[in-house]
Order: sequence, then structure tokens, then C-alpha cells
Amino acid sequence: MGRQTQMNKLTSPELTKQINPENIQLMNDFLEYLRSLKRSEGTIKGYKSDLLIVFTYVLQNCGNKSFIDLKKREIVSLQNWLINENGNSPARVRRVKAALSSLSNYIENILDDEYEDFRPIIRKIENPQNTPVREKSVFSTEEMEVILQKLTEAGKFQIACALALAVYSGRRKAELTRFKVDWFKPENVVFDYFYCTPEKVLTKGAKMIDCYVIKSGFDPYLKRWLQQRKDLSINSEWLFVTKTDKGYEQASAETLNSWAQTIDRFTVKPFYWHSMRHLFVSNLVRDGMSESDITDVVGWANSAMVQVYNDVPASERLSKFFENKRAAEAEKAEK
Repeated sequence: MGRQTQMNKLTSPELTKQINPENIQLMNDFLEYLRSLKRSEGTIKGYKSDLLIVFTYVLQNCGNKSFIDLKKREIVSLQNWLINENGNSPARVRRVKAALSSLSNYIENILDDEYEDFRPIIRKIENPQNTPVREKSVFSTEEMEVILQKLTEAGKFQIACALALAVYSGRRKAELTRFKVDWFKPENVVFDYFYCTPEKVLTKGAKMIDCYVIKSGFDPYLKRWLQQRKDLSINSEWLFVTKTDKGYEQASAETLNSWAQTIDRFTVKPFYWHSMRHLFVSNLVRDGMSESDITDVVGWANSAMVQVYNDVPASERLSKFFENKRAAEAEKAEK
């Protein structure tokens, strides 16, 4: 079974109807403001989900008062409930509080003519220690190739292609759904190694970046999926699709969630898409690519993230170092 996330069990359509109308109005206005800033719909959806959790908690535990009138003690109680009763991870709680902090900034900076006395309080409350609560799954390329072959043998060519794209590009789940079929052409190959997307891809934080895919690893799975698309007369521009009453449409992040469950049946440890980002970075490190070049390939703002995603164990790094050292000494002795 895949790595499990504590899901929100607090909200429901029935409870949402009971939330203080002022809080619903604040949320809707804030989300419209984010749309005006061209934030991605995925980001906006996440904010809405988090805010509904908070407002439902306020409904049930704080007299359904306006967000404007909440006190620090009530925010601390919310944080305690999320951690110790609802079982959320510290990272999840930080995300909820980030949504509240962003809403607070919106009220303070944009609605100051309506709420002159409002003062943000969220950032004054210390966050829970951000410690991992789930076991991290570290995969090797060899393990993933075995899984890819099993998916292929089972005739699951689209899922295998999506997994191969994740392995050989390191892109996030939502980004995988944004790849197009005609991007994988000879004219888009750079350095005889990568496909480079001819269009920039929307990524986290509404950034638009070039994406790189290791051609040799990805091609076999791409070809099988393209052939099946042809057999099924799929004409969508999107590489990954889902069948609906209207025909084949662009796959969503939810589609990839269901594919992750399929992939998980072929693994011996929990699978989640983001683990492939770690594998991609680790393999670039193994290949000797510099941190600055990896930063450019992945699309990060700075090289500090390389170490966060580098899962190459110290024993492997040391073994490689001494292997190279012995080879250099042997070459020197021959001369």
C-alpha cells in the first residue's frame, strides 16, 4: 500500500453551509485575488481546502466567529488539534498556517479600508517542529526499471510512460500532466542527451521553466505508449489522457494519484511520485553533474536544494572516490 497521508475528515458540504458567511466571503474574495495574480488553479484549490478546514474548526470550536476576531489562543488550539487530535504532520500544519497567513496579509494590505483595526497574528505563533512522520522511500534506477517492465508486460503503457517520465525528468506530479506529445521530437534534443521542452512548463509558484528529460531512458516507454495511442485513435495534444464521456481529455493530478496506486502494487516499498524527483537528482549527482548545472536542469533558484534531494549514500560516494583515486594512481604508475 502507498505512503499514506492523514486526510482531512473535518469538512463536509453540510458543515460548509453552516460556516459564518463573512468567512466564506473573505475566502472567496481572497481566492479571486490569487486568480488575478495568475496563481495556478492547483495552488488556489489547496488554499481553499486549507481555509475550509480552519473555518469548519472555528464553526465547531470557536462559536463560528469571524476570522477577523480570532485570538492567538484560538489559533494555538487549532494548531494543537491538527497535530495531536487529527494526526496531521508538522509540514501539513505549516501549510494550513501559511494559507491563514496569506489570507491575513490580503486583509491587511487590500481590505485595510474595511478592516482598519485588523492586525495579523498567525506569524506570531511558533510552528511545530518540522520532523518527518513518514518513512521515506528511496528507489534505485534498477528497481524502477523492473517496475516499468512489469507495467509494460501488464499492458499498462500509459502508466509506464508516466512513471518513466517521472524517473527521467524529476518533474512533479502536476507538471507531468502538462507535457505534450509533439515535444518529443529530434529537434528538441540537446547535448545528445536530454529532450528540452520547446515550451516552458508551469511549475510550483506559478513559475514557467524549461524541462529536461533523459532521452535514452524515456524513449522505450514513450514509443510503446505512442503506438497504443495510435491504435486507440487518441488525438489529444496532451501526452497523458483520461477517457471521459466527451472523449479523451488531459489527465489530472487526481488521475496520477490513481496511477500511483497501480504502481504501488508492483513495488516492495511505498511509492509516491515525489520520490522520483529524488531519484532523478541523485542520478545526476552520480553522473558527476555539478550542483550549479543540476540546479539549472531542475529549475531551482539556488543549489541548496540539490543536497535536499540527493539520496546518494555516503558509502557509495566514498566508494566512488576511492575507485577514482586508485584508477588515477594506477594510470600514474604506468607512466
